[in-house]
Amino acid sequence: MTGLLVCGVVLVLASAFGLWRARRDGRLKVRGRDDAVRLSAGELGTGLGERATLVQFSSAFCQPCRATRRVLTEVVGMVDGVAHVEIDAEERLDLVRRLDIARTPTVLVLDAAGRVVRRAAGQPRRADVIAALGEAV
Repeated sequence: MTGLLVCGVVLVLASAFGLWRARRDGRLKVRGRDDAVRLSAGELGTGLGERATLVQFSSAFCQPCRATRRVLTEVVGMVDGVAHVEIDAEERLDLVRRLDIARTPTVLVLDAAGRVVRRAAGQPRRADVIAALGEAV
């Protein structure tokens, strides 16, 4: 009977954690510690967009990274002056550590000056990316 109770408690806790994680996965949020963070064109390896830049940290084995790439490419095609930069997290560990990237995909929305405005860990929705760009522009 005790084993069954333990299994039930573990199942409930795991389900609650899964629901919590699914609810916040891919949401573009403002993080207080990102306020002073700026990325230059040299750090990104390419120029910043005229109005905003979408920076995606990916890894080779990441399936959601491919879907995120498609979403960000669509958004860049819809909004003028926005650039999309994809960075391999394994090759740029210096940036990963500096920006506290914990998982891939992670998307940063930069304004024209390179300041981090929003951040999403996980695959963001197209509507959320467009809304975040509205704030950055």
